Amino acid sequence: MQAITAFVRKRKSLLVRAMTIVLPLVILVTLLTTTVFAQKTYVITDGDQVKVYTTFASSPATVLGRAGVELGADDTYTTTPGDGVSEIMVQRNQNISIRFCGEERKADSYGESLSELLTRLDIPTSGDYVVSLPLTTETYDGMEVTVDCVVEMEQTHTVDIPYETVECLDPTLPEGTKQVKVQGVNGQLLKTANVTYVNSEQTASTVIDEKVVQQPVNEVVLVGTGTEVDETSNAPAIGNGVIVTADGEVLTYSRKEKFRATAYTHTDAGCDMITATGTTVRVGAIAVDPKLIAYGTRMFIVTNDGKYVYGIATAEDCGGGIKGDQVDLYFPTTKECFQFGKRAVTIYFLD
Repeated sequence: MQAITAFVRKRKSLLVRAMTIVLPLVILVTLLTTTVFAQKTYVITDGDQVKVYTTFASSPATVLGRAGVELGADDTYTTTPGDGVSEIMVQRNQNISIRFCGEERKADSYGESLSELLTRLDIPTSGDYVVSLPLTTETYDGMEVTVDCVVEMEQTHTVDIPYETVECLDPTLPEGTKQVKVQGVNGQLLKTANVTYVNSEQTASTVIDEKVVQQPVNEVVLVGTGTEVDETSNAPAIGNGVIVTADGEVLTYSRKEKFRATAYTHTDAGCDMITATGTTVRVGAIAVDPKLIAYGTRMFIVTNDGKYVYGIATAEDCGGGIKGDQVDLYFPTTKECFQFGKRAVTIYFLD
């Protein structure tokens, strides 16, 4: 009987010891199982959309799939674990089109400033480079941006000033014939301009200065009007702004006017060898009304009937009777003065 009692006590002691060991293990396993399979809450941010999703899943990819958030092949995400609540930030791939200096480029972005994107791609944005959007702009899918190289510089170049062709009627040439007396030569105009280049192509040019470096030489063509050639004639060939004298000298004039002309010589009463301007009297030194024609004015004078060519003259003298549209032409002798008499003349005012 005592043996049976001792055996029972021994079994009971072993059972107590076993329970002491097993029970803590059971509690630990229960706690671990509860922790692993507890529900978790996730805050999912997908652009402007925010979802709060609670699940037993622990894999972010599984969480996104169960929450109905589909990812594209190039999309990604980041996770931020939290105390009871974790965050999942979805990063959608953005297709960006960049036109850099005229060449198309494609880029991918997951949301950054335009400045960060261009810096990452080694695309310059300062100096001569102009960006079509503010650098602080946040990238977005389908974004299009242009980066141009814009250069402004001052440049000079020459252009031709075309010469004009002037025809002069020449009574010494047979009627209908033409003869080039002076060959035309183009002039040169130096232009200075502000020029703008965009991607090495000129887009604008503003002229800021022009300077004639060489005047054009007008071509002078003699047009015959006479039926018989008089080689001894001193008649000039006169065209629009141009006079070709009998000896071939080419003169230019700015205007012409009709005048009354008389003749004088140094032996006339009140005259001597010195003009009013202090020069010596001679053929070509004429008396004028200085109120109408200034001293020093150069002229070419012919009679209106075409029978007399006085030629080149300079206003150097005056007279008490010379008023208004009258001029007094100097001749060396009284006989020549009487031969000329009084005539209507055309005065060409030389340049």
